[in-house]
Parts: sequence; C-alpha cells; structure tokens
Amino acid sequence: MKYILFTLILTFSLFVNAQSLEHEANQKIEILEKLIKKAQKKDIDVLKEKTTIRTAEVFLKFANWDENNVEANTKAFKLVQSYKKEALKMAEELADFERKDVNLMLDESIEHLKSLISNKAFRKPSPKVDWTKVTVENDQLTFNNRPVFLTDYTWKPKIKELTEFHGNQDGFFLTPTYVTKEDGTINKQKIEDLNSKPDGSFGFIFMNHKSVPKWSEEKFGPNFSMREDTYTAYDIDNPGARIIQEKLIGAVVPKMAGKKYSQLGYMLCNEPHFFTYTDSKKKKLPWASGGVSQFTIEKFKVWLEDKHKSIESLNSIWETNFTSFDNVQIEIPIDISLKGTPIWFDWTSFNMDRVTEWYTFLKSEVTKYDPKAKVHLKIMPNLWTENKRVHGIDLEALTDLSGIIGNDSGADHTYIWGKPHEWQKHYAFDWRELCMGYDFMKSVSPDKINFNSELHYLSTVRSRNLYLDPNYARATFWLAHLYGMTASQIWYWPRNADGSISKKAQNDKGYAGSNNQQPRVTNEVATTLIDLNSFSEEIMSMQRQRKPLRLFYSKTSAINKKEHMDNLFELYESLTFEGTPLGFVTENIISTKDNNNWDVVLVYDTPFVTIGELNALQSYIDKGGIVIVDNKSLLNNEYGQSISSLKESKGTIIKLNSVSEIKEKALSILKDKNLLSEVVVTETNLNGTKGCIWKVVKNEAQNYVLSIVNVGKSDATIKITLNGNSNIICKDLIDGISVSSSPILKPHEVYFVEITKN
Repeated sequence: MKYILFTLILTFSLFVNAQSLEHEANQKIEILEKLIKKAQKKDIDVLKEKTTIRTAEVFLKFANWDENNVEANTKAFKLVQSYKKEALKMAEELADFERKDVNLMLDESIEHLKSLISNKAFRKPSPKVDWTKVTVENDQLTFNNRPVFLTDYTWKPKIKELTEFHGNQDGFFLTPTYVTKEDGTINKQKIEDLNSKPDGSFGFIFMNHKSVPKWSEEKFGPNFSMREDTYTAYDIDNPGARIIQEKLIGAVVPKMAGKKYSQLGYMLCNEPHFFTYTDSKKKKLPWASGGVSQFTIEKFKVWLEDKHKSIESLNSIWETNFTSFDNVQIEIPIDISLKGTPIWFDWTSFNMDRVTEWYTFLKSEVTKYDPKAKVHLKIMPNLWTENKRVHGIDLEALTDLSGIIGNDSGADHTYIWGKPHEWQKHYAFDWRELCMGYDFMKSVSPDKINFNSELHYLSTVRSRNLYLDPNYARATFWLAHLYGMTASQIWYWPRNADGSISKKAQNDKGYAGSNNQQPRVTNEVATTLIDLNSFSEEIMSMQRQRKPLRLFYSKTSAINKKEHMDNLFELYESLTFEGTPLGFVTENIISTKDNNNWDVVLVYDTPFVTIGELNALQSYIDKGGIVIVDNKSLLNNEYGQSISSLKESKGTIIKLNSVSEIKEKALSILKDKNLLSEVVVTETNLNGTKGCIWKVVKNEAQNYVLSIVNVGKSDATIKITLNGNSNIICKDLIDGISVSSSPILKPHEVYFVEITKN
C-alpha cells in the first residue's frame, strides 16, 4: 500500500512539475512577444526572437509527445551504446530536459532583447530569406542583391510551422525503379507529381541509386545488382546501368529544367564509395568493400593497355609474365598487403578513373536536357582527408567535374564508443575534415558555391551528446561558412509534425540524443545563420581570401603510402593557427590555374609522384615560383622507380626537413613580401597547443574584421595587435558594443569584431 501511495505521489509530482515547466515557458513566450512589439517600434530587427519563439513552440510539443511515449524513447536510447544502461531513466527525464532547455533558451532571448531595447547592445538587421527568390551567382547565393547562407534539415516535414524559420528547401527524389518497364515507361504517379509540381523554392534533385527495377535483373543479368550495402547497389560498368539512366533522365529532367526546386543542382549520388579491398589478416571484408564484375575487369585491361602501352612494360613493372593484356588477371577485392606495389597503384588509380567516368556520363545526360544545370555529389570529405584511397573517389576530379562543390562534411565531438582519438588530446572537436577538406575543395573550385547536402556537425551514429553545448553548434557552423560552405542540409529532423518519431527513424541508432531532442542546439543553428547573413559580405570576403601558402597534394603518394594524409595534416595543422589562409596545389591546379594566386608551394613527406606531377612543380619553378621541399619528397615515381630532382631555373628551391622549419620559413617569406596580416593574434592556453583559428579581412569602411573560433579544449587568453600596437578598439559586431582586445575565449567560443585604432 505504501509503495502504491509513493508511486501515485511521485507520478503526480512529475505531472505537476511538467505542467509547471510548460506553463513557465508559455509565460516567457508571452513576455518575449510583448518585448518584440516594443523592439519593432524602435526598428530593432527581431528575426532572432521570432525564430526562438517558434523553436520553443515546436519543442514544447515534442516534449509532450516524449512525456507520453516513454517506451518508444527507451527503445531508442537502448540502441545507443553510451545511453544503453540508463535508457529508461533518460527517456523518463527527456521531456523535462527539453522543457528546461526551452526555458533557458527563452531566458537568454528575453535578456538579450531587453539589452537591445535599452541600447545596451545593437544589432545589424538580417534578411528573412525568401527561398523562392534565391539565385546562384558564381560562388555565392544571392537574395535582395546580397549574399546569403541557407540551411535546412533532412526529412523535415514541409509545413509552414517548420519552414518559416528553420529552412524551406525544395526538391525531388529520383531512383532507377521509376523506370517501370524495359521500354522506358516511367512510373505514372511520379510523372503526374512532376507535371503538377510548382516552380517551388530553392532546392535540389536527389538521384538515388540504392535499387534497380525488377525487370533489369533478367535483362542485364543476375549480377547486375551488387554492393547492396552501399548507396550504389548495381554495377556501374554494366551497359544496363547507362540504359536505365538514359531512360530515367531523358524522361524527367526536361520537366525539372529551369525550375526553382532544381536550382541547387542535381545531386548525382548519395555518399558514393566503391571500396574494393580486403585484409587477409581479418575474417571479414572491411566496411562497404566488395568485388567487381567482369565488365569492370575488362575495362581495367583496356585502362592498363592505355597506361603501359606494351605487355612487356606491364610485366616488367608488375613482375608478372602475362602474354597479352587480354590475359591479365587480378584478384578483387585486392588485399591491403599489396599497398605500395605497382599492382595496387594501378588498380586504385583505375578504380577512381572508372567512377569519375560514370559520373561524367550522368552529368552529360543531365545537361543534355537541362543545359544550365549544375551537378554535384554528396562526397564524404574524409575519403580525402583520411588515408584510404581504394574507395574509387577522386575528390579533385569530381569537384572539378561538378558545377557545385558537393559534400557531407562532418565534425566529431563526443564519441559514444571506441578508443580515444589523437585530436581529443588538444581540441574540443575534430576540425580536420571540415577545414582541410574545404580548403582543398575551394582550391580546386574557388568560384563555385559549396553545398553540404548532409551536414554532420551536430550528430553522427558514433558522435553524439544529448547535453551538447549549443556554442559547439555555433562554432562549427561559423567555421564551416568561413571555410567556404554556402548552403547545407543538416542531418537531421527525424520527427513528424506532432513530435512522434518518423517512420524512417524507427529503430535508428542515430536518433536518441540528436538535435530533435535539443531545443537550444537547434535554435543556435538558426540564430547563427541569422548572424552570418547579417554580415554575409564579410563572411564571403573571408571565403574569397587569397591563399598564399599552398600544400602540394600528390594523389600518387596518397595511394602508395599508408599514412600520407596524416603526414600532410601535420604540416597543415601547424599552419592553421597563424591567420594565413591555406590552400592546396596539385598537378592539375598548377597546370590550369593562375600561378600568381599563391606565393609558396610546400612539399612535405611526398616520396611518390608521377612524372606529370613532377613536371608541374618544375613548370611552377620555371616561372619563378618558390618551392620548399623536404628530403623525403619527390624521390620515386608511382611504381617506386627513382626520378630526377627539381631544378632551380628561374625560381627558388628551399630544402628543409622538419615541420617547424618549413612553417617558419614559409611565414618569413610571406613577411618579406608584406603578405602577413597587419592584425596579429597571440594565444596562450593551459593545453600548450594553439587552438584558435582566426581570419582577418577589411570591410567596406576599410577597417579590419577579425573572426576567431576556439577549437581548443581549454580556455585561450588572446592578445590582439594592429601593426604592433595593442591600443585598439574591438567592436563586437554581433552585439554592436566594444569588447576587450585581450579576451579569454572558452572552447567553442566565437569572437567576431571590427578593429579600429584607439
């Protein structure tokens, strides 16, 4: 009896507390609404506050659903390794966590708006972007003659409640199964949907490759379907693949051409990857890896003949004795133990070439029916920033091919399983993929917009934290836009309009602890975009900064070496915190772009290069260029054979060995050329490793604008000088007030100021 009474009392107290928290939040919404009316009378922009109210309303609804569906949320939390033990407790507490978070969010909004009304802070207006009137102009999105940045969420319901303040992206989904008959008949309902679909708002076409029509198995062979655990579940080298796409694209693209919902491009594939290796030391195939068809093998033979010209040459390099190219044999998946050998290099290079050829075909089909179309791919940048290269993705070639830089860049912050990573010793989050990946892609294609079509900063399956600091959201989104991001679709919005878990997210390991349970994180994303759009000209100036220091990237060394990208990152990391924009050069970049766009090329730990790569570096030197190279670089060709060294000619070759020496010399060259910033940021912290990434540009008034993001894991004490003078005024641009020029920045903190002389 006592237990029953205790349970009743506890249940009643929880109910009262929930009602109290919701009532408290609704009262604060009323207060904020009254303050908004006051602010509007003073011509204060209140887009942030209106956004915050909408976020609050949405998450209060979510909290009510969570309160009534503890069992469903318990099941979701049990799917997450780090939440498994306390799944029931977390599910029971979730609704009130969300309500408390909403109250905190409203408190902050109320206090800030009061400070604006009382002239203790000032705000530059931000546009409420009409997604139906956004256009693409070279490297920027334009609305009302100003650059803007846009974001939305994957799977978010398209209702006004959610599209008014949290993204209004449009689009259309395509998949091969829409070709219902061998004669090219397209699914009747999909054609009707297209015919009745209005011009819509700014969006993109999602080209899915996860399934094939039933008739294709019989027509193109039982092995046409393959690699079903990847996002391209059929053989791209089977002639049937092209036949299906020709029929599908030819039928639907003419109906999409010129529509607003296709202006953000045609996404040719979702997360393409074609891993083709194995590891004989392990019992199962590596993630997403698999074999290839005989069509692919025959294509490889043609590639080999084109590359080697004679079978004698191939046999000499491979140490084989094939009688002809027709008789060449190779076991695929190829074993990782062969990495660094000629056969490994040739297969890995071919795998990239065949994949690039496939997407070149898809692009040509799309542009045949929509000549102004821009294409892109949702490429995982870690396929470039990490060491593996047997995945078939040539990031440079595919970025060059695309009209829009496509990616699904991510940043890890809290691992829910596995061993600690190296970055966790020094940084609050892993910024390598974000910064290094974007610097490379913008070096390849500086004049294109950058669309992150599945943004993974907030959460991934392995990186998540229900109690995530909202400032982390601001730090990553701010940093990404400084490094080139223009538009994004965030992963993800796995709830229906009523707060229930969407059908797609049922049994999804990525749901529990993600942003649809985090009111302040979700709101911080929206308000960060508002701030970015207030200062969009300054942000675009930072994106467009000239990159005087260029790291040389060799695909050859990346293929042959075990840890090439780790080695390259050592140099990149050492230079990231110096306020000097970084970029990359490759054989193709040197050969096709104006070499006056940079001043120094850095070659580090790059022993393998093709003759083409070596000649590109030599041509740069012949034009008077400066190359700093270490003694471990430019030693062998792709097959490990010795090659000749660079010659100075009109330029300069500087031989140094350590990262610190290369960094010091590169910066001294820029100093001698008067190319270092007049603004200098000095950082000290307890971690002993620099953690503040900073950029400086001049605004329209010819004053310096400084952005600093502390990605380090400890507080950073900052000292700012202008031409060696610390007697300066720093104006916080977001709050419109003077702030210290010697701030202490917490991890994730963003510092964005205009600098003037005192």
